[in-house]
Amino acid sequence: QLVELGGGSVQAGGSLNLSCTTSGFVYGAASMAWFRQSPGKEREGVASSRPSGITAYAESVKGRFTISREDDKKTLYLQMDSLKPEDTAIYYCAAAPWVEAGLARSEYTYWGQGTQVTVSS
Repeated sequence: QLVELGGGSVQAGGSLNLSCTTSGFVYGAASMAWFRQSPGKEREGVASSRPSGITAYAESVKGRFTISREDDKKTLYLQMDSLKPEDTAIYYCAAAPWVEAGLARSEYTYWGQGTQVTVSS
């Protein structure tokens, strides 16, 4: 089970921090990622974190978003700074147990219910 928290509304240039609490799988051995989906668009990978420590980011968020994880708390985070209106979307947490996964949606097995992020200009 994955539960996202921390979405909301913010003005452009602002910040939000998303969290994702997990249960039901070996968190420390799972690749974790954040995806987002806005109306009429495909769900896209935003940031990922592998058990090996390797992280990956979509080009559109590099330098603005930071993914981190606390394995002892089985929690994933996404710090979002310098937010832009085009970052508006539903953000989803995803897990791929026992897999070194990147930003491809097909690599992930478990999904959260999503949390809305709205950035106004």
